[in-house]
Amino acid sequence: QVQLVESGGGLVQTGGSLRLSCVASGGTFNDYYMAWFRQVPELEGEFVAGINGGGDRTAYSDSMKGRFVISRDNAKRTVYLQMNSLIPEDTAVYYCAADTRLHTPATVVSPLPSDYYNWGQGTQVTVSS
Repeated sequence: QVQLVESGGGLVQTGGSLRLSCVASGGTFNDYYMAWFRQVPELEGEFVAGINGGGDRTAYSDSMKGRFVISRDNAKRTVYLQMNSLIPEDTAVYYCAADTRLHTPATVVSPLPSDYYNWGQGTQVTVSS
């Protein structure tokens, strides 16, 4: 069973930066594709970014590309989301998720929440105008 714990959320002004962290326990972390999603009340969850097990393949939502960077440190069992140039529309609860399915080197990073079986509790990010 994989457990995920996010941290790093908070209140920041427009144009500021935050780095979210997600520490995983249990399982073989290096094999897992990891992703960040975000949720605003009354709206559907949104894929933010994802990364493969080796950390050499990433995917981003178009609205976050160029501002957010996902990375991972397998030795620390941690995935990061560096968020820059934040805007009020980035305000949301950010969730870390693990895709623990069997992957091949050709497997792409999935943007679908249904492909991620393990989720953290979420961390609130609030961007003030």
